Amino acid sequence: MTDEAFWRLIERAAEQPGDLDERTEWLAEELTRLPVPQIVDFARKLSSVRLRADTWTLWAAAGLIQDGCSDDGFWYFQLWLLSLGRATFERVVAEPDALAEVDAVRALARKPMNAWSDQDWPEWESLDFAAHEAHQEVTGRDCGLDEALGAELPVAPDPAGEDWDAADPEEVARRLPRLTALFSGRQVSDGSSDSALSISLSAGS
Repeated sequence: MTDEAFWRLIERAAEQPGDLDERTEWLAEELTRLPVPQIVDFARKLSSVRLRADTWTLWAAAGLIQDGCSDDGFWYFQLWLLSLGRATFERVVAEPDALAEVDAVRALARKPMNAWSDQDWPEWESLDFAAHEAHQEVTGRDCGLDEALGAELPVAPDPAGEDWDAADPEEVARRLPRLTALFSGRQVSDGSSDSALSISLSAGS
């Protein structure tokens, strides 16, 4: 599967009505129209694209936006980045602080977190299962995609690059100045303003 074909599917899915789970259902249905090797290739492509967003700085960015981010949360955040489209994904991977200019992120900054709906959260967990559902539908095998892929794909974040102290607010502000400014006055659940955001980046937390 070419990069163009992969992104065409992702972007069309993101444009569908309904919530992210419903968009995943649409994507899984589209994948069932492909030959089985193409479904497997889509899963590989999804993993390789997601891997580009597996960096310490993007984990810190996710922590700023969500007031903390576990390893699972960061995995789903990486997948959510794909929903922004190829051009935005490429820009954010190259410059994580550019998230401060993304409309969906700016909308979150305007809301207190206790007012976020389930669909507001920057996570697309179900995207991880679209190829599995399609493969099972076409082949009738519950774990057929896992068998086809073997142990070749990662199943948890393993950030690349410099491992810096993302729990240090000053270092976060230096590396992500625009995003820090955007969320510095956020409203927390008790209705008060809190600029000292907690960023939990501990794997397994």
